[in-house]
Amino acid sequence: MNFNRRDFVKSTSIITGGILTTPFSSEASFFNSNSDDTIKVALIGCGGRGTGAIIQALSTKQNVKLVAMADAFKDRLDGCFEQITSDDFAHLKAKIDVPADHKFTGFDAYQKAIPMADVVILTTPPGFRPIHFEAAVNAGKHIFMEKPVATDPAGIQRVLAAAEKAKAKKLNVVVGLQRRYQNSYRELMKRYQDGMIGDIVSASVWWNNDGVWTKPRVAGQTEMEYQMRNWYYFNWLCGDHITEQHIHNIDVINWAKNGYPVKARGTGGREVRKGKDTGEIFDHHIVEFEYADGTIMNSQCRHIKGTWAKVDELAVGTKGKIQFDAAKITDHKGKPLFSFDKKTKENQPYQTEHDELFAAIAKGEYKFADAENGAKSTMTSILGRMATYSGQVIEWDKAINSGIDIMPKTFAWDADMPLKPDAYGNYPVATPGKTKYFS
Repeated sequence: MNFNRRDFVKSTSIITGGILTTPFSSEASFFNSNSDDTIKVALIGCGGRGTGAIIQALSTKQNVKLVAMADAFKDRLDGCFEQITSDDFAHLKAKIDVPADHKFTGFDAYQKAIPMADVVILTTPPGFRPIHFEAAVNAGKHIFMEKPVATDPAGIQRVLAAAEKAKAKKLNVVVGLQRRYQNSYRELMKRYQDGMIGDIVSASVWWNNDGVWTKPRVAGQTEMEYQMRNWYYFNWLCGDHITEQHIHNIDVINWAKNGYPVKARGTGGREVRKGKDTGEIFDHHIVEFEYADGTIMNSQCRHIKGTWAKVDELAVGTKGKIQFDAAKITDHKGKPLFSFDKKTKENQPYQTEHDELFAAIAKGEYKFADAENGAKSTMTSILGRMATYSGQVIEWDKAINSGIDIMPKTFAWDADMPLKPDAYGNYPVATPGKTKYFS
């Protein structure tokens, strides 16, 4: 579960930042075609992140073509298509070939789009990720999937099982934890591996800001549609903001520790976000994550307007500390040891994820196996959520093997949802001290 810096140096001779250093021949269908260098892509999930991801995929140097699109909602798919084919992206039009019969909507849309592609981009709300990832792996496709990769322990296990299949098939899988593809973070991690701050003894991570959008209920909406339109506020879809956003910061320390916490304890609640339009999620979480060697990662995430904002990570070692957002390393007296020039050397990591993925695919290389780490960093955030919701100490092994499944049993617009509002329109919310996961 946990290694020190010296173990990290040894292990990263094999894997560095999710990149396998030795190329392998893949079983993916694209690698078996010598007649056409076109890399066909299917987009599953056409919201804002999906739109951004497909623009980035089509902006790589490779001969990439979008051939299929899928979304539960037709208006989301149409909006995405309209945007990427607009004059603002005229340079991409030749790379888009999605006729009407390659546009699929509904809960089964992904099943129709995946077979048409060599690479699948998974950007639906996170709750659907295990289902879609499993289907793409079974179909033998390379994959880019956004974080987080699940919203409950059962989903994590499903992703981990599919990740093993992806490795066996030598399918490239990149997960959108983009700090691992960011120049400044990669350089800081190299200095850590070289021993500049010694071994990490504590860490702090933050995602504190104002919060996100809400969408009012529309007359005639079923409960399924309302929750999906407002997916950020329901755990089966989002996982709460500790999972949907704060995973980025948590993952950085997991990366540095080359491991994952063994337990979590914390507090959280709904201080200001109490309206009918904010579902069941908390507006703040404060968690102590403990690693096997006793190292504590102090975690804060908050969505409260008018409060101080901070999105960052700090690692404190025996000889110094890394301030990740500032991209600098100092000793304990503040003496500079290293500073990365973000103004001239920083990249756009969202683009780099796709640049490196599609370059590997075009070369016939198997280089990326991000799914396991994506699942375990997602599980770290879920561990924190379980700790704040219950007010109890939650152990990793017990949680990940619990089989807890918060997904609906049926995916249909008129499905009987497991979470429903009361007569006043309010949803049930976890109560620390009363909410229990284990006896």
